[in-house]
Amino acid sequence: MTAYIIDSHPLMCEAITMVIQRIKPGIKIVAVHRLNALDSAFAKNGEPELICMELDLPDSTGTSGIQMVRAKFADVPLAVFSRSDTQDYKAARITPGANVYIDKTSPVTQVMQKLRDLLVISSSEGDETAIVAPTKLSKRHKQLILMLDQGLCNRDIAEKLGISEHTVKVHLWRLFKRWGVKSRTQALHFARANGWLRI
Repeated sequence: MTAYIIDSHPLMCEAITMVIQRIKPGIKIVAVHRLNALDSAFAKNGEPELICMELDLPDSTGTSGIQMVRAKFADVPLAVFSRSDTQDYKAARITPGANVYIDKTSPVTQVMQKLRDLLVISSSEGDETAIVAPTKLSKRHKQLILMLDQGLCNRDIAEKLGISEHTVKVHLWRLFKRWGVKSRTQALHFARANGWLRI
């Protein structure tokens, strides 16, 4: 598994690297300081399974960096770091793209929890391809669909699965995006139509 850190500040790269290594020892981490260095980094080290990037990069403006990363890797878990008091950060929070936004001034425990959620998602879904048959649905997504069918809210699902509510939201976001649906109702209809739930 390879995680990429895109940040113009070496100390920030080191800090994020230490946090990720504490969560997942042995993970390969590649740090780059500009977006225009990504292609060569990917060619040398392989495609990412997790991306952590600074919002305020020297060669991007506002959310343009997020859009560039998403254009290359639409489904890779993406964490964006910035200060919450910047206008770009506030704009990014309402712009689809990243799975999670992290304030650089957040306590280490909060940063660890948010990155742990993304690493868990990446590990549990790393073997998925485009869904063309019921056998291609991951175990976690099967659990989520069954619980959605029971009418459970995100908090109840999180308690039953022993994961954070944020992790539930990210799992659902990825599932909805993969299926091309925008709501729980559409997801349940899609699931029934494809045989994952009884009609």
